[in-house]
Amino acid sequence: MQVGYGTIIRDCKISEGTQIWHHCNLYECKIGKNCRIGSFVEIGKGVSIGDNCKIQSYAFIPSGVTIGDNVFIGPHVVFTNDKFPRATSEWECSETWVKDGASIGANSTILSGIVIGEKAMIGAGSIVTKDVFANHIVYCEAAKERRRTVH
Repeated sequence: MQVGYGTIIRDCKISEGTQIWHHCNLYECKIGKNCRIGSFVEIGKGVSIGDNCKIQSYAFIPSGVTIGDNVFIGPHVVFTNDKFPRATSEWECSETWVKDGASIGANSTILSGIVIGEKAMIGAGSIVTKDVFANHIVYCEAAKERRRTVH
């Protein structure tokens, strides 16, 4: 295992051949063999990542996420883990699954409680709000005008 400068690893299980670049925060997670974790990635407590995965810089993977084998996660991908987040109420973690061979493009947001099927592809900049079937390609969440600003 190679670990870059400034990386924090607390109580993790990291398998052989995995490379972790600079300034990552990894907390009580499990990472499989031959993975590459880019700089400034945060992986939360209880997250499980399979073998041969590539997680690009600035990805955020919180508790409740399980990632299969041979998964690609592009830069700045964000997973959420609470369907109704509030600053002062109880936290309710929803599980999210990314199945074997799936790819998630840069700057995508994956809402909690989602299943991304085997070999599915998520296009860059997508907001995923519901399950994605195996071998399907989904992309886009175009911004729509809702109202004009008030002066």
